[in-house]
Amino acid sequence: MLDELRNGSRTAGELTSLVDLSRPAASEHLAVLRGAGLVREERQGRNRVYHLQPAALAEIGGWVKNFEHYWNQRLDALADLLNEEKPS
Repeated sequence: MLDELRNGSRTAGELTSLVDLSRPAASEHLAVLRGAGLVREERQGRNRVYHLQPAALAEIGGWVKNFEHYWNQRLDALADLLNEEKPS
């Protein structure tokens, strides 16, 4: 759902149809994203409009970046192992 919000705010109904989820599943997903501070909900009449929270995403990106070197090493080691096991 975050990808769908990159290009602008959307209603819950729009998001539900874009990601091909049932309404209950989309609602649960949006609740988790709201709880994590990744999206903000705004009521506009009968609709709920969701907005991406870029600052929260940047914070997560910074945290994930700390692990990038470790995971790159692990993935390189896995690739080496898989290449060794290939039949000649």
